[in-house]
Amino acid sequence: MNKNLAAALSGGAVLVLALTGCSSDSDNNAKLDAWAKKVCNAVQPQAKKIAAANAAIQKQTSDNSAPADVKKTDAKAFQDMSDAYKAIGAAVKSAGAPEVDKGRTKQQDAVKELDGISTQYAALKKQVDKLDTKDQAKFAAGLKDIATRLDKLSQTGNNALKSLEEGEVGQAMAKQASCKSASSATSSS
Repeated sequence: MNKNLAAALSGGAVLVLALTGCSSDSDNNAKLDAWAKKVCNAVQPQAKKIAAANAAIQKQTSDNSAPADVKKTDAKAFQDMSDAYKAIGAAVKSAGAPEVDKGRTKQQDAVKELDGISTQYAALKKQVDKLDTKDQAKFAAGLKDIATRLDKLSQTGNNALKSLEEGEVGQAMAKQASCKSASSATSSS
């Protein structure tokens, strides 16, 4: 049953990849490069935290894992992901608006989206905490419901993040070593 959860979870890593940009490095805007470096440096440890949470859940996907172990692993993973997305949102907010057309709006929309993702992972953690590990049928049904919610979360639009990293911002982020390593950390899970 936890296999559905792991499959749905792998889609969540896509959201972090939206912040890691991968474009050409033809832009020479020093202020934008400094902005990108600040964001990328903050994203890197959070991307690693998300990748580790993904790996922990995937490791616990065996059908014969004890329900209590699955519950404990999933709850910690969802809390870690909630914290990581909140931290990424805080980093984008702290960096200020990138100096591009509609930069302030793009930044605010991305922060709102990241905070929303964080809130949804926190809600999943609460749902996991309520699972009854003593009743296998109820536990399996609860996990199935969580997997469904997780799948919806991984399908949610990350349009604000895509919008933020378009054009010059994406180019500036693509130059940052920390964004490149954040991308490889999340894609490896």
